[in-house]
Parts: sequence; C-alpha cells; structure tokens
Amino acid sequence: MSVSLNKGQQVRLRRPTGESLSLVRMGLGWRAVPKRGLFGLKARQVDLDASALLYAEHVPSDVVFFQHLVSNDGSIRHTGDNLVGGSGPGGDDESIMVDLTRIPERITQVVFTVSSYTGQNFAEVENAHCRLVDQVSGQELARYELAGGGAHTGQIMAKVYREPDGGWGMQAIGAPARARTFQDLLPAIEPFL
Repeated sequence: MSVSLNKGQQVRLRRPTGESLSLVRMGLGWRAVPKRGLFGLKARQVDLDASALLYAEHVPSDVVFFQHLVSNDGSIRHTGDNLVGGSGPGGDDESIMVDLTRIPERITQVVFTVSSYTGQNFAEVENAHCRLVDQVSGQELARYELAGGGAHTGQIMAKVYREPDGGWGMQAIGAPARARTFQDLLPAIEPFL
C-alpha cells in the first residue's frame, strides 16, 4: 500500500513484513501544460532532469544524472534522460535505481532533485510526481505529488537517509529553487541535510 506524502513527511522503507528493502526505484513523471494556440491546444516539450546526489553527512560525495548514469560505487543507476516527459498519469519519465545494500557505509543520504534543463518554470508543468517503488515486489511505497507550479525551475524532491538502526527512511522535501542543473541546487540542498 502506497503512502501519499506531504511536504516534510517521513516514512520508513520497510516491507509490510518488517523486512528492510534492498532495491528501490525513484521515479519522476511530468507533463508539459498544453499551450493555447490559434487552433486550440498545442503540445509543448519540457525537459526535466532527475538527479541523485550522494552525501557523506553534509559533504557531497557523488552524483547520478543524465551525463553520469551510474554512481562511482555502482549502487545507484539512472535509466536515461527523457527530453519531453508526458508518459501519462502515474507513469515515470525518468527513473533512478538505488541498491540500498550496495551504498557504502559512509553515504548517509541520497537527495533526489529535479531541474528544468530547458529553463521553463514549473507553472508550465503538470502531473509532476516523485515516487518510490520496491523494485523487488513492484509495489509503490510512497508518492509525493508536485503541486502548485510556480516560477521556480528546480525542486529538491525527497531524500533517502540512513536511520540509526541501519535501515533507511524517506522524507518528502518539496523545496522549490531556481535551477537548470543539479549544480545550481547545491546551496538550496544544504538546509535539508
């Protein structure tokens, strides 16, 4: 059963049986808001990019994005860049696979971001979501809907973090920012570490 998260809300990443998860997928989906033209609605393209930033406490250690598809340790893998979005309600346009069992012990947090590479703001995007799926069972564990649009071009969506007992948790962040790349988001991420 999926948990619909609100901004700031946290959830433990465990199966209903209490077992820790091993392989999860962070999915990002979106559609461009159709533009009104002389002859009705016209489809547009918006290139959003999903990234995963690996942190050792508060220090950036690695990043996975469309130009670096696999983390240096091999624990996180981006499945590829989608330049237009629009796979439809519930669908993921970009995915990042995370093998929680392979993340090095020194990595304490993985922060998931989205940025508008083409520079359109989020007022031009609809049906945007970030969701976490147990890749072993296929079950959606948590979903965070990006609501409200806005003049920002980037968003710190969520983070997966180590819990004191060695398990993992997820927190929905939903913080808007001005960004075309993950590098632009680095200062905005710091308060959430």
